[in-house]
Amino acid sequence: MNAVELTAALKNESLRLGFDLAGAAPAVVDREQVERLDRWIADGRAADMDYFARRRDAYRDPSKVLDGAKSVLMLAMNYRTAEPAAPSPGQARVARYAWGEDYHEVIRRRLDGLIEFHNRLAPDARARGVVDTAPLLEKHFARLAGLGWIGKNTTLINRQFGSWLFLAGMLTTAELEYDQPMQTDLCGSCRACLDACPTGALTGPGRLDARRCISYLTIESRGAIPKEYQAAIGDRLFGCDACQQSCPWNRATPSTAEPAFQPRPGMNPVDLAELQSLDEEAFRERFRHTSLWRAGLDGLRRNAAFVGQNQKSIR
Repeated sequence: MNAVELTAALKNESLRLGFDLAGAAPAVVDREQVERLDRWIADGRAADMDYFARRRDAYRDPSKVLDGAKSVLMLAMNYRTAEPAAPSPGQARVARYAWGEDYHEVIRRRLDGLIEFHNRLAPDARARGVVDTAPLLEKHFARLAGLGWIGKNTTLINRQFGSWLFLAGMLTTAELEYDQPMQTDLCGSCRACLDACPTGALTGPGRLDARRCISYLTIESRGAIPKEYQAAIGDRLFGCDACQQSCPWNRATPSTAEPAFQPRPGMNPVDLAELQSLDEEAFRERFRHTSLWRAGLDGLRRNAAFVGQNQKSIR
């Protein structure tokens, strides 16, 4: 099977498995992206996510993720569902991507199926699926594969789906037929996302300072939330959608039919009193297969305390 036939077959199978977009790119990181990553780390904008520095060489060279990688098939799944409900006093909001089943688990199952299909068609090649857990510059490769452009809020934006997209990649040692990169930045002069950021974490177009980002502070950070950002958290328990909600490209995007991404009961908003009453066993039962597991019980309690303070201050 030649590159054209293999690529077409993989794209068709990815759509059958439930992915919404698929595009192919060479497994090569260009110098500009390497320099951008290096500056981001050197400037301290990665906060205490030191795994970026530790895995810098792998981010620069996908063959360190899959030996002999020649191509990457980039994939995307739409996760837009219902419109968010406004929290009442005693409740907190959760970022849209975390309302349903943990997307890592959902996408991993589909990636495993795609890799099995790949291996049947190209038995002499090897493949590896990646969804956040390996050092792959997914947004960079998604742009190279023609899936969209990287917006001023640093998310990938697609004409049809906006930025409500989960990204994944399948590295392969096989040659694929590569798509044309997205060359045009369709954000134009719009700065809605920059103006909407509650903490000024978007310090300029395409410039994110994780140290200020509410998503980082409420999910990744294990330390105390700096005092200057506590009030800006508002009623956000986990993550922040401010920059995406303000984006004009997200105003009329289609909703997903994927059952796993539909909102679970009590996931948005979340009852603060219930959360504070959970012990470790109850936390595992409630959140084990959701993205909120990432923050841990201590992290969610910390965030809930600030939400409660913020709500009291505006009564």
